[in-house]
Amino acid sequence: MSSSSIRPVWEAQIFDRKMKKDRLCSEELSQWSHSLEKLLASKYGLKIFQAFLKSEYSDENIEFWLVCEDYKKIKSSYRMSSRARRIFKRYIQVEAPKEINIDQKTREIIHQNIAEPIATCFDEAQKIVFGLMEKDSYPRFLRSSLYRALFDPA
Repeated sequence: MSSSSIRPVWEAQIFDRKMKKDRLCSEELSQWSHSLEKLLASKYGLKIFQAFLKSEYSDENIEFWLVCEDYKKIKSSYRMSSRARRIFKRYIQVEAPKEINIDQKTREIIHQNIAEPIATCFDEAQKIVFGLMEKDSYPRFLRSSLYRALFDPA
């Protein structure tokens, strides 16, 4: 068996033929290549993109983006404050476990904003991260063997 016929472990974990046949049509797969927004709006697109990023050890951006989406839905000011501090410690502060790549000015503004957090206090960082994914991770995903394999009728 040639090495090209062996799929990487991450492909096997998220790509099963049943999902491909039953839930993903070529039109939906094709839509993913139109924009990152369309990819992230798809339940399966998001899961496959996450698995791809995790395989590249670069999943902090999508994790942060998703955490921010959930954060915006919080209504309780107590929960918002607690969650804002956790997000800051995990993604924003220098040398955070999942530190995202943002400029120092944005980092400082967020640090000030979490003293009295509101739903939009991470918006600027979220925009930066989305831009990074759009320019770097997303094009790599579209060129990946994982994405191309989804179109394979076999």
